[in-house]
Amino acid sequence: MTDLAGKAKETTGKLTGDDDLKREGQVDQAVDKVKETAEKVTDKVKDVLGK
Repeated sequence: MTDLAGKAKETTGKLTGDDDLKREGQVDQAVDKVKETAEKVTDKVKDVLGK
């Protein structure tokens, strides 16, 4: 969900020339990717440990 909101912010920032909003959108997208990766790692560890 953050990724979609981030893309919207980034696009809006690009269209309006608002560099801060554009960067905020990029950060939101990066945070979403980190969260997704962490969830995948957690799931993989659980699978390996048999939980």
